[in-house]
Amino acid sequence: MSEKIIRIESVDPLEIFGVSDQNLEEIRNFFPKLKIVARDNVIKAMGEELLLLEFEEKFTTLMLHYENFGRLTKGDIAYLLSAENGSVPLMPEGHHTGVLVHGRNGMLIRSRTPNQQKMVEAIDKNDLMLAIGPAGTGKTYTAIALAVRALKNKEVQRIILTRPAVEAGENLGFLPGDLKEKLDPYLQPLYDALRDMLPTQKLLAFLEDGTIEVAPLAFMRGRTLNNAFAILDEAQNTTPGQLKMFLTRMGASAKFIVTGDITQIDLPTKQESGLVHSQSILNNVPGISFVYLDESDIIRHKLVSRIIRAYSK
Repeated sequence: MSEKIIRIESVDPLEIFGVSDQNLEEIRNFFPKLKIVARDNVIKAMGEELLLLEFEEKFTTLMLHYENFGRLTKGDIAYLLSAENGSVPLMPEGHHTGVLVHGRNGMLIRSRTPNQQKMVEAIDKNDLMLAIGPAGTGKTYTAIALAVRALKNKEVQRIILTRPAVEAGENLGFLPGDLKEKLDPYLQPLYDALRDMLPTQKLLAFLEDGTIEVAPLAFMRGRTLNNAFAILDEAQNTTPGQLKMFLTRMGASAKFIVTGDITQIDLPTKQESGLVHSQSILNNVPGISFVYLDESDIIRHKLVSRIIRAYSK
């Protein structure tokens, strides 16, 4: 039986092992054939040589994650340990990414991949940014974090979040309830992200007084959005006319982000996607930036990357 000893020098071991060794237990569960013990700032693993090499590589990944993002949760550990070798997109060593939002329960919300960081840099330099990439790459979440940051910093007075209410295999007319109840399921992912970033009572107050508005795209027609941070999500399901309508709502001191996945278009077969169309129309317009995310940015379950690769073939 071989053993591997790792000393934690640069951070408080409690940040890595977790309260009552909760994180350490998560690591042990992933390596059931190794005996793993920790004392003070030393972690020691005993077992077969190949498993010890994998353990050392994975533990180094956990340490890099903490150094880059300032936190290491059980969810982070489960994701990082289950990811295939080389598939976890970490920021370059020494690259500083500031906290976008201090979320609920002390959560530090940052860009977690290089392309998410490109989104941050793009919207800092431009008033309009289009982020295109597959499911699970954090496009919407990062965009909403940027909007909440702008609101907290008083750079804007309100946030507008919108989606096209395009039916993906279901018919709105068959859903129960009034118009709001029919539309809320389409907008639920936007509410979910907001709940991570704002205390419940503050979020409810913002929704009540209109500081934050979550509405279907059709409700944007005829408006001028001044001093606002507006996000159009699922833009692959807009027509060129609808996307133009949204973009021309931009008023004074406004920031706009458009996100979408051009591999999952739910429009009728012969209908062109506004997001696809925009790439040829807006690509060289000053003040507008495009950011492309890919499967290396996926931060959901490791199977999501494999599923996307399988479908792309």
